[in-house]
Amino acid sequence: MEVAALVALTLLLGALVILVALAVGRRKEEIREEKEQSGEFPAEGTAAKGLAAKKQKQEKQEKQRSRKDKASQHSFSHPLLAASLKNHSANVTCLDFSSNGKYLASCAEDRTVRIWSTKDFLDREHKCLRANVELDHATLVRFSPDSRAFITWLANGDTIRVFKMTKKDDGTLSFKAASEDFPQKHKAPILNIGIAETGKFIMSASTDTTIHIWDLKGDVLASINTNQITNSYAAISPCGRFVASCGFTPDVKVWEVCFGKGGEFKEVARAFELKGHSAGVHAFAFSNDSHRMVTVSKDGTWKLWNTDVEYKKQQDPYLLKTVPCMSSEGSRVALSPDGRVVAISDGCNVAMYNAATGQLEEELHCVHSEDITDLKFDINGRFMACSGDKAIRVFHNAPGYRAAIRDMEDMLKKAQNEAMKQRVQQQIKEAQSALDMVLAAPVD
Repeated sequence: MEVAALVALTLLLGALVILVALAVGRRKEEIREEKEQSGEFPAEGTAAKGLAAKKQKQEKQEKQRSRKDKASQHSFSHPLLAASLKNHSANVTCLDFSSNGKYLASCAEDRTVRIWSTKDFLDREHKCLRANVELDHATLVRFSPDSRAFITWLANGDTIRVFKMTKKDDGTLSFKAASEDFPQKHKAPILNIGIAETGKFIMSASTDTTIHIWDLKGDVLASINTNQITNSYAAISPCGRFVASCGFTPDVKVWEVCFGKGGEFKEVARAFELKGHSAGVHAFAFSNDSHRMVTVSKDGTWKLWNTDVEYKKQQDPYLLKTVPCMSSEGSRVALSPDGRVVAISDGCNVAMYNAATGQLEEELHCVHSEDITDLKFDINGRFMACSGDKAIRVFHNAPGYRAAIRDMEDMLKKAQNEAMKQRVQQQIKEAQSALDMVLAAPVD
């Protein structure tokens, strides 16, 4: 009896094993068929998603490719182009020439400040030294008066950082950031920074109506409310005495930053105003001796002013010239150190004028693939540089040579003796030779 029961149980277990095996096999076959069907006929929703993702990826790649192509394809040539400086890997936002004439500093969104040697401008190779801006990037850069340091404005930190430049044994420069940045004081985006040529103060200005005057340690000496609704530009004069601003109102306001005989800060006093435009002023610039100023306005003109006045005796600056020009929001203006040439940016174009006559001397079209961010003459007036995209374009100041020659020809007519005549004739000959060399130079 027990044997029969054991045999029956064994047979039952065997049958169950066979049934499970058959079921598993059948399920595997069904899964295989489902996979084959799904491979031949994918679900409609899955297919649509796959195609959309593929199309999106292709569009993204095309956009990236077009951006790269656009950046790499933009080229510019002109008979006056002396150099194209291209070491930055992102857009250049600001540039500045040192007061000793040896260096050009530039900062960009690539988290670097580059220091270029001006003596290399006419060479094929344009070497530069790099200062890294740790954990941030600089939007503005300005040299110290002794050309041994520079200050930057930090985009994310919203403050000033100082870098010291030290010459190594091999003659190259090294850069070291100060241990602490300036405290955050501005509440609106920054427009400009600067260091007075006297070395006594630093200025920062923002897009609201605020200008701060700092000492070199990072303490605020004074704050100015420009009362211009909004500021569009502000700067320190090359002589280091004045701070000026322009904005929504059709005038430029100028203050004197006053110090005592012992070098102690006294006050910021209103000096004078430039009044004459009929609309807001985009920007302004000083000549190197601060005796001339040029302004460019929304009213479609630039104006040249004589600012060599006794403002403490209530003498106002007087207007020398008004000239029609093309300008737009963000336009910049530069005045050559000797006051002979006016350069104005309009989008990605630059126009150069004779300051005395107002005559348009040069038109430089599509200098950059994007709007020009900065415009400067070097301290000797030989070059004009501008930034806009990843490149810096450096131009020979041919209008400056021509203006100098015209001035010397006028002097020759007034020469009262032979010795003076010969000296002026020699100067004219040298200036003409320099101009001929500039015009004959190969385009970079």
